[in-house]
Amino acid sequence: MKLSREIKTGIIVVAGIAALIFGLSYLKSTPLFENNKTFYAVYDNVGGLQPGTQVSINGYNVGNVMSINFKDSSGKLLVTFTVSNEFEFSGNSVAELFDTGIIGGKGIQIVPVFDEAPLAKSGDTLPSKIKPGITELVQQKLTPLQIKVEGAVSQADTLLMNVNQILDDPTKKELKETIVSLNEVVKSFKGSADNISSLLENNKEQLDSSLKNVNTITSNFSRLSDSLANSDLSGTLANFQTTVNRLNGILEAIENGEGSLGKLHKDDALYNNLAEASRELDLLLQDFRLNPKRYVNVSVFGKKQKDYTLPENDPAENNPEQQENPTEQKENQ
Repeated sequence: MKLSREIKTGIIVVAGIAALIFGLSYLKSTPLFENNKTFYAVYDNVGGLQPGTQVSINGYNVGNVMSINFKDSSGKLLVTFTVSNEFEFSGNSVAELFDTGIIGGKGIQIVPVFDEAPLAKSGDTLPSKIKPGITELVQQKLTPLQIKVEGAVSQADTLLMNVNQILDDPTKKELKETIVSLNEVVKSFKGSADNISSLLENNKEQLDSSLKNVNTITSNFSRLSDSLANSDLSGTLANFQTTVNRLNGILEAIENGEGSLGKLHKDDALYNNLAEASRELDLLLQDFRLNPKRYVNVSVFGKKQKDYTLPENDPAENNPEQQENPTEQKENQ
């Protein structure tokens, strides 16, 4: 059967249209005869998202971005995308916009939620979210650091300016002189250290002997400490305390006038009597020495007794009654 030219032309046109449709579907990565669900998501900024970009769930491609249009006069963007029917998720699942690579590129991934909410169906608008990319995270982390670095640089600049103002020519000269003085002091310390090292080296034997003597003294002191610890030092101290307490009691009794010593300490009359008796005894001994015959008189023929002569410092010299009756004194003696 021979086909006419018109039929051939029609077949060619239909084949071209079909090829065009398949080509566009291939370029958009949209299966022509696959049954998909269509969803929508609203974003403030899509960051360069392009139609035909794949939509994934947990890294698995389940659909494509169909179109991107302005939602309204607010400037928000409405993204239309498809998801395969083989995977179902809750209507609360999130359509997250994320970076597909380090150098750029955006994609949409579904963060599925499995709860008691109704399942997402074709035509629903899913909650949207923009995941910060690496560049944004770096900027977020580097911005505070940049502020700190700028502040540190500014403070360092101010510090250097202040240092330059302080370090004028006279101050620089004084600093140089100070450094020179410090060098001299260090050299002096080094010389002293060398002298001390030489002294220690030259007197090493004497130092060793001194250390041995110190060790011996320490050992002797340790043995003395042990001896004191082993002795009844506490008992001795207790006895000494008892003796001191008794002595305090005796002194307190004397102070209160108790006993002979107390009366002697407190009673002036007793002291005066003792002093007077001692003086009279002294006069008696003096008179006995000067006139022994008065007390030892042996007379065979009845020799007349000599008159009495007062001894020196006799109290009778100052006593008129005794001076008036010398005969009574003589007879009494």
